[in-house]
Amino acid sequence: MASRRARSPPASKRPTRPPKSKVRDAGLAPRGRLAYEWARGHMAILDATLRRLGDSAPLRGVTLGFCLHITKETSVLLMGAKELGAEVAACPGNPLTTQDDVAAFLASEGIRVYAWNDQTPQEYEWCMDQVLACRPSILTDDGADMNVKAHFDPRFSSLPVLGATEETTAGVNRIRAMERKGLLRYPVVVVNDARTKRMFDNRHGTGQSTVDGLLRAANLLVASKKVVVAGYGWVGRGVAARCRGMGAHVIVTEVDPVKALEAHMDGYGVVPMSAAAPAGDIFVTCTGMARVVRPEHIDRMKDGAVLANVGHFDVEIDVEYLLEKSESVRQVRPSLDECVLRGGKRVYLVGRGRLANLVAAEGHPPEVMAQSFSNQILSILHILENHSSMGSRTLPVPEEIDAQVARDALGALGVRTDRLTAEQKRYADSW
Repeated sequence: MASRRARSPPASKRPTRPPKSKVRDAGLAPRGRLAYEWARGHMAILDATLRRLGDSAPLRGVTLGFCLHITKETSVLLMGAKELGAEVAACPGNPLTTQDDVAAFLASEGIRVYAWNDQTPQEYEWCMDQVLACRPSILTDDGADMNVKAHFDPRFSSLPVLGATEETTAGVNRIRAMERKGLLRYPVVVVNDARTKRMFDNRHGTGQSTVDGLLRAANLLVASKKVVVAGYGWVGRGVAARCRGMGAHVIVTEVDPVKALEAHMDGYGVVPMSAAAPAGDIFVTCTGMARVVRPEHIDRMKDGAVLANVGHFDVEIDVEYLLEKSESVRQVRPSLDECVLRGGKRVYLVGRGRLANLVAAEGHPPEVMAQSFSNQILSILHILENHSSMGSRTLPVPEEIDAQVARDALGALGVRTDRLTAEQKRYADSW
C-alpha cells in the first residue's frame, strides 16, 4: 500500500477476470498521448533499449504486472513492454500520484490499467487486486505492496510468479525483511540498488522533483531559508544539493554515523531533529523510516514551518498528530494544507504527507527515469531467462545490465569516454 496503516481485509476467494480497464475519464486520452510523446522524446536511453530488443519480441506471450506511479514516464515503460510483446496490466503505486490523462491514454492503447488520482485505501487495494487477477508471470513493484499481496493474500498466494523487480528503497526494505524470515517464494531483482538507478534517479531525479514540488505547493523563496533534510542517503544527498544550489542553508539529520560524517564533510550542518525543529523553515523527510518528525518536533517548530515528505510511505511525518492537534485545517493552495495549532501557530503540510515530488509536482524528469526503466526492462528479461536458477531471494541487477544502461546513457548524451590500452590492461593484471 502507499500507506502501511490500513489494509482492507482479504476476500475468501480469487476474484473473477477483471474488467479491461478502469480510469477516471477516458476522454483525457488525447492529452495523455501528448504527455507520453513528450516523455518518450526525452527518454532516448530507454528508446535505444527498446529498439535493440524490438525485432525479437522477447516478451511475446508473457503477462507483466506493474504497480508503479502512473506518470508520463511510466507510460513509456508500459508501452515499451507492450511493443516487446507483453500483455500489460498496471495499477498505481500510490493513491495520489496517478496522472489521469496518462492512465486514459494507456487504456486507449489496450493496456489493462486500473488507476485514477486521489483513491481511497479500498480503491487502491481493488486496483492492485485487478492486476494480480490477470495472473502476471513477473511483477514490477514500487514499494512492495503488490509483492506483499502476492505472498500473503490467500487469493493470490498460489500465483505462479516467476520473479519480480523492486524500484524503491522502501520496497527493498520490506522484501529483504520477508527474505530474512524465509518467506520469499520467488526471486526479486533489486533495481533500486543498480548504480545507474540510485545515483541518478534517487539523487538527481528526487532532488529536482522535490524542489519542484515545494515551489508548486508553496511558491516561497528557497534562498535564505533553513531547509532541514532528514536522511542523507542518495535521495537526501540530492535534495540537500538542490536546495543549497538555490541558496538555502541546509541542515541534515541522520542516525547513520558514516552518512552523518559524509554530510558534515560535504559542508552541511548536522544536528538531531530535536535541535533542527525550532530552527527549520522547511523540512523534507527522505529516510524510509516511520515517525521521523514526531509530536515533540512539531510542538517546537516555528510559525509558518513547511513539512514535506519524499519517502515512499506517508509515515515519516506524524500527520495524525498534526491534524489531531490542529484547531483548524484548510487547503490554502493545491497540495498545501494550513494546520493552525493552539496559540495560532501555523504549520503547512505538503501533499498530505505523501510523496511531495509526485503529489505536488510530476515526479522525476524523463531523462533519469529512462535509466531506471531500462534497468527494469532488462531485469524483467533476465528473470524470464534465468528464473529457474535464481532461487527465492533478492538479487542485484547484473553488472552487465548496469554497464549497458550506462553505455546507452552516454550514447544518448553524446558523451565519449577513454578505453584502457593494451599496456594498461597488462599493468592492471600484474603484481
